[in-house]
Amino acid sequence: MDLFIYVFAALFSVINPLGTIPIFVGLTKEDTAKERSKTSLLTAINIFVILTICFFSGRYILQFFGISIESLRIAGGLIIVTSGFALLTGSFSKHKGMNERVKDDAHQREGISLTPLAIPMLAGPGSISLLIGMYEDYSLTSEKLITILAIFAVCLSTFLMLKSAHYIAKFLGASGINAISRIIGFIVIAIGIEYISSSVMTVLGITFSNN
Repeated sequence: MDLFIYVFAALFSVINPLGTIPIFVGLTKEDTAKERSKTSLLTAINIFVILTICFFSGRYILQFFGISIESLRIAGGLIIVTSGFALLTGSFSKHKGMNERVKDDAHQREGISLTPLAIPMLAGPGSISLLIGMYEDYSLTSEKLITILAIFAVCLSTFLMLKSAHYIAKFLGASGINAISRIIGFIVIAIGIEYISSSVMTVLGITFSNN
């Protein structure tokens, strides 16, 4: 249960579906409730498929490019930290590449569940690198199963939040969403720094032991 809570909390904070609500509302404002529900479901499914594939295939991608797991964690930690700062400063949309050109393109698309919602808004480099690192940390089959269940729970939560996005936006308002996003941003920064510091300590430990 502790592992499930840890993976869920870390992944949910990095993905931050709450920060995507204003964008989702803007992109689906002309859709019916049924269409928004379908888009929410497809987005959650896309996220689950992407994250699960990355979780299991990440180590082989690292081996192919000759990247060490510690290097990935440091790079991923930097991405996570910058995402956290983007949440704190209110520039989350721009950080995820959601400029006016991308929004206009999204409005012209028939479906937005894969891009830009699933990629790059939700299943981005930060969450992917986080899961690749977790695959290396949790070698037992039971631990991997718990991680997959946590990924599913995050995707289910994302689906419910996106499905209710218009109601959440009305209830919290822009200021409420912004305030919660800043709190989440602080947590995300802490996760990123922990990732970087632990990886740097591991690299230094290996270096000193070899000398």
